[in-house]
Amino acid sequence: MTESTVRGLKNRVLQQLARIMPGARTLRVSLHRARGVRIGNGVWIGYDVVLDTSRPYLITIEDGSSIGMRVTVIAHFRETQGVKIERDAFVGPGAIILPNVVIGRGAVVTAGSVVTRSVPSMTVVQGNPAVPIARCGIALGADVSVKEFSRHLKPLASRVPNAKSPENSESLAAIRKDRV
Repeated sequence: MTESTVRGLKNRVLQQLARIMPGARTLRVSLHRARGVRIGNGVWIGYDVVLDTSRPYLITIEDGSSIGMRVTVIAHFRETQGVKIERDAFVGPGAIILPNVVIGRGAVVTAGSVVTRSVPSMTVVQGNPAVPIARCGIALGADVSVKEFSRHLKPLASRVPNAKSPENSESLAAIRKDRV
């Protein structure tokens, strides 16, 4: 679908206003809705958020979700289209969400992460590309402190080999030897 000049201009003006205006639960949300983003109730959108400039209608943000400052959501690239951020999800500052992704209910995307595939409900992801690091016992909602949220986290098994494990001791010795 090609974008008309008038529609394109309107989307870009509203996008720029939404990036700088106050009102994380009010004005910014209204400006993005006017662009065509489907946004539920009680959504919080931080400063400088970019929600796909030319195809905002491919983005859905459900009730109670939070989108941190400087998040970028890219909802289309060639044949891959759409981004859905489900209820009570939290996307941390500076995260990048790529097309064809669903952020599950109550999931948390940590700051600066790059989400290339869907995130299961009640899961914390981190990194580039974002990988699951913990299961959430409770959603990180506006009424939940970070301390309380952290107490309910259940870390997942590490995907990084333990440097002190016996199978890595030989390779570590070889690395140290090469440095001498």
